[in-house]
Amino acid sequence: MSKSHALTLILFVVLTVAGGSLIGYASIPGPWYQELQKPPFNPPNWIFGPVWTALYVLIGIAGARVFIRERGHWLPKLWFIQMALNFVWSPVFFTLHRPDLALAILIAMWLAILSFMVLAWTRDRPSALLFVPYAAWVSFAGLLNGAIWWLNPL
Repeated sequence: MSKSHALTLILFVVLTVAGGSLIGYASIPGPWYQELQKPPFNPPNWIFGPVWTALYVLIGIAGARVFIRERGHWLPKLWFIQMALNFVWSPVFFTLHRPDLALAILIAMWLAILSFMVLAWTRDRPSALLFVPYAAWVSFAGLLNGAIWWLNPL
């Protein structure tokens, strides 16, 4: 791996983890979230930080790979689209208190993740595989977001 590729990898991982962490800290679940009715499968709050940190590392690695290898292709664009949607979700849900709008964002993010995986499968399979845990977690998050919206009508 060249020095410039190593630097790109480090930057993608650091910026992805830092961006996700910053947004997470800026939109920490407060009293509004604590008072919501939640489904029985709602995990404890402490689990989200470690899970998202691990996912952001994998997402950052995949982003660096496609940025380096597929710069003129749709893969880097899809990576940035899903990342923007990812970063928007928390403030919409936790700050704006809009689980309905957050669910729409999450569905768009899920579609972007799956599109990324499908396109990456033949162009950069490791990047597609790095997104498998992310797709699984976002699927679960969609179920959780939908259940919270259902249980707490606006």
